[in-house]
Amino acid sequence: MRALCWHGKHDIRCDTVPDPGIEDGRDAIIKVTSCAICGSDLHLFDGVMPGMEHGDVMGHEFMGEVVEVGRDNKALKVGDRVV
Repeated sequence: MRALCWHGKHDIRCDTVPDPGIEDGRDAIIKVTSCAICGSDLHLFDGVMPGMEHGDVMGHEFMGEVVEVGRDNKALKVGDRVV
């Protein structure tokens, strides 16, 4: 899949990354249909967010459709629309 990845201060690229998978029973995989930026994205761009590593996938302001859920996730089902 394609994702915006942080590579350093002022260095954000659209890279090909592995498709996500269920790692924990409470996980859900979402097909993103819309997204936006927020203030914390600007902090990442400026390189003032500790803990970021080369290649980290960015983004947390999105909406989409649930395409897979873990066995312990009782709150969501495939086809749900989420923000």
